Amino acid sequence: MQQHEYVVIRSTSPITRSPGAMAGRQPTLAATAPEVIDIEEVGLTSREHADLRRDPRTRAIARSMPMKLITPTEVADAAPAAGDATWGVEAVGATDTPFDGAGITVAVLDTGIDPSHPAFAGVDIVQKNFTTEGDNDSHGHGTHVAGTIFGQDVDGLRVGVAPGVERALIGKVLGAGGGSSASIARAIQWAVNEGAHVVSMSLGIDFPGFVKLLIEREGLDVEPATSIALEQYRANVNLFTALADTVQAHGAFGQGTLIVAASGNESRRPEFEIAASPPAAGTGVLAVGALGESADGLSVARFSNNEVDVAAPGVDVISAKPGGGLVSMSGTSMATPHVAGVAALWAQKLRDTTGRVESGTLLAQVVASGTTAPLAAGTEEEDIGTGIVRVPLS
Repeated sequence: MQQHEYVVIRSTSPITRSPGAMAGRQPTLAATAPEVIDIEEVGLTSREHADLRRDPRTRAIARSMPMKLITPTEVADAAPAAGDATWGVEAVGATDTPFDGAGITVAVLDTGIDPSHPAFAGVDIVQKNFTTEGDNDSHGHGTHVAGTIFGQDVDGLRVGVAPGVERALIGKVLGAGGGSSASIARAIQWAVNEGAHVVSMSLGIDFPGFVKLLIEREGLDVEPATSIALEQYRANVNLFTALADTVQAHGAFGQGTLIVAASGNESRRPEFEIAASPPAAGTGVLAVGALGESADGLSVARFSNNEVDVAAPGVDVISAKPGGGLVSMSGTSMATPHVAGVAALWAQKLRDTTGRVESGTLLAQVVASGTTAPLAAGTEEEDIGTGIVRVPLS
C-alpha cells in the first residue's frame, strides 16, 4: 500500500478521565501541566493516517509541504544613511524607548546567519542546522533579518530594534533547495524548548512546488495534483495553528513564546491582492504586512499580502550583510523582524513588571500597540491589521 510523508503533532502526556466523566466517554488529556508534544515526519498509509486522526493524542496531521524563502522584491548595496538610525527603527519608536531587549531571547528561523558580522558582536548566538548545508548564511536573508531584530550599530547607524538582546537562537531551516513544513515545525519546537520569547519566520509554503512534486513524483494530472495540494495547504494551516496553540498553552505554565511570520510578497497592488500564506495564516501566529514611505504617510507596499494582524516597515530596509557592511532589502521578510524586535521590547517590559512573559499577553500587547496615525488616508484594515506596531514608551 502506498505511503506518503506526513508531519504529525502528538501529545505524549498521559490520558486521564475528567472527574465525574461518564463511562464510555472519550478520554481527555490531563491539564495539570503543559503537554509534552512530539513532532514526527513519518510515512503513513491511508489506513494509518485514518487511525492517527482518530487518536485523541493527535493534535494535527498534514503532509509535509515544501517551504521557501519569501524572497525580497528588491536588494541593493547600501551605505550608512543620513541620521542615527534606519527609518524603520525610528518608525516603530525604538529610538524613544527605555527598553532594549535585555534579558530576552529571540529566535530567527531563516537561512542562517553570519555570526562574525560586527552587528552581532557580544551576542550569545546558538545555532542549529535543519538543512544539509553548512551552518552559516550563504544567502544573506537571515543575516539581514537578524540585524533588524537585534543588530548592533554598523558604521554609526542603528539597524536593530532591540540591540540589547544578549542571546539569539539561529535555526537554519532554508537552504538552496528550500525547506519543509516538517523542518519548520521541528525548529519552532526547538526554539521554544531553548527558551525563545519571540520566534521570527520570513518564509512560506511553496504551493506551486508541491503541485509540481505531485505531478512529477506521483504521476498525477494537474487537476488532482492541485486538489490534493489545496487539501494539504489547509491541513498545514491547521498544523501551524495547532503548534501555535501548543506554544501558547506552554506559556501558561512557564516561559511564553510569540511566533511572528511574514505574510508573503505575492500581491501586485492595485491589480490584485493575495491572502497571507502559512505559517502566517495559522491562528495564533502573528501575520505581518509591509509598509513603505510616501508623500502622504506610510503606505502598504505593492507586494504585501493582506489578511494580516499588524504591519511594519518593509521597503528599503537597511541591515547587516554577510561578510560585513550593509545591504538594503524590501519585502514582508523585512517587516517581520521589525515586529519581532518590537515584541522583544514588550516582552522585556512584561518580564520587568510581572516577573514572567505569558504568550497571550505578549501577543495582545503587540497587536494593541498598532496605530494607524502615521498611515496614508484610505488604508484598509485587512492590509495593515491594527496598524504599524509601536514599542512601549515607559
